[in-house]
Amino acid sequence: MILIITPELFVPNETELINQMFQEGLNLLHIRKPGANRNEMIEFITQIDDAFHSQLVLHTHYGLGKEYQISRLHFREIDRNEEMYTSFTEENTISTSVHDISTYNALGKEWEYSFISPFFPSISKKGYGLDSTVKQEIQHRNNPNVKLIALGGIDQDTIHEVFESGADGAALLGAIWESEEPLKVFKKCRNVLMS
Repeated sequence: MILIITPELFVPNETELINQMFQEGLNLLHIRKPGANRNEMIEFITQIDDAFHSQLVLHTHYGLGKEYQISRLHFREIDRNEEMYTSFTEENTISTSVHDISTYNALGKEWEYSFISPFFPSISKKGYGLDSTVKQEIQHRNNPNVKLIALGGIDQDTIHEVFESGADGAALLGAIWESEEPLKVFKKCRNVLMS
């Protein structure tokens, strides 16, 4: 499974690229635009082909889910700890983020999957994750109910290590949006998985 997380700020041709990546086999897109207001989010969502709305994951403006048939919601670690997700579990598929394997192992089965990061040193946040041991910690995974999605520093050269380590999926951010050719990078990552 390959997921892509949007950049925090809007970039030119972003939704056009997103539609192309969905056509090329993207599994899920996490819409992470912390500074976007409701109207900006509506404009962004409506530029993504309706056929792919079921594969969108909202990080904010959860109320838009019902309006646009988006039933996937992501809750940050801080929001999970404050139990902000509880009123959304009934009708939605929820995901979260962790930064160590013991926190992941303690997640309940209400979570479909969790990001674990940083897997490799970050591409978009220079210097972040240089001392991370997340990749080594995965061998201590013992939560059979929640899929584990690696995040951080993953590109076409490292994605095979994610799956060799036992993760269920890879989330791409910097490799896609820091590239001159995001679609080409996505295809290369997908092709590594299919080969």
